[in-house]
Amino acid sequence: MSTTKGRPPATMRDIAAVAEVSQSTVSRVLSGTPTSVPIAPETRARVIRASRELGYRPNPLARGLRGASTNLIGAVVRDFSDPFFAGAIEALVVESMAHGYNVVLGHVHGRLDEAISLTSVLETRHTDAVVLLGDLQVQPQLLADLRSSSVPVVGLWQGTSPLEFPTADSDDRAGIRSGLEHLESLGHRRIAFLSAELLVDYRVREDAYADFMRDRFGGVPPGYLERCPNTLAGGDAALRRLLELPEPPTAVATSTDLTAVGVLHAAHSLGTIVPDQLSVVGFDDILIASHTVPALTTLRMPIQEIVGHAVALAIALARDPEAPREPSLEVFKPVLIVRDSTAPPLA
Repeated sequence: MSTTKGRPPATMRDIAAVAEVSQSTVSRVLSGTPTSVPIAPETRARVIRASRELGYRPNPLARGLRGASTNLIGAVVRDFSDPFFAGAIEALVVESMAHGYNVVLGHVHGRLDEAISLTSVLETRHTDAVVLLGDLQVQPQLLADLRSSSVPVVGLWQGTSPLEFPTADSDDRAGIRSGLEHLESLGHRRIAFLSAELLVDYRVREDAYADFMRDRFGGVPPGYLERCPNTLAGGDAALRRLLELPEPPTAVATSTDLTAVGVLHAAHSLGTIVPDQLSVVGFDDILIASHTVPALTTLRMPIQEIVGHAVALAIALARDPEAPREPSLEVFKPVLIVRDSTAPPLA
């Protein structure tokens, strides 16, 4: 059995030498290009066998320079540190591979005042399409590059930013309302809300809470709307402030699961029993949500459906240069997942 460990990457010239054919013959066999003179089956088999023995892998960059499909999808991620995007990236990779594509990841890791270009994010790799994960309005240079690029772009979770590309997002207002209606149905009236501070001015979930409380209970009680960093520590500190109010809430809804887990930690530290003394609802249903103690009631983001839609659309646009690329919005509704962190309030 041959091994390629420690060898430099095999080239078509190497395959031609082993198979004892011309380099142009190797190129035609491996690319599947039709030829005016048929290549003998035994020659074709010899080339393929040599390519496998040498561990040959086609160079996507070279294919891109020739104008051929690279079977690569570029993914520009707003924040790798957010567990939500970790799940979204996994779904994107799985869905892309199911279509025969690989994913090139690019992280917008610069300062907010630093102009980052598309080239620096994707490291000059040629991709058939680009998928944006998260609102990137804080990077105007990157967006300008995407607008002027011939590569199709599909946006995911673009928040309240103006539509610039075909986009898929969740119906966050409906999701928040579903979680709050669940708490109301259990008998809660004193419902607080933790609004996670994100990189962009994104207040849809917070506004949905304020509207619900106004419609059902006449408004938000003083101190019940807390803004906090989108971290475990942010949720922890915010709950401590809420429980110091003269009339603390019996339930807390949060705009992200990350802050909700911080709430559970603070409640445990303070001896507040969840859900007997405090009900907690998250949003996103990240991987750890079902493994917290108690397991977190939350709104499940339909990541698989959103990502599946985006990948199919990105590939369709890449394969048809004449297809319209006007800004559009496809909306998916979150689903309430009831677990152990919610219960009726104490009498």
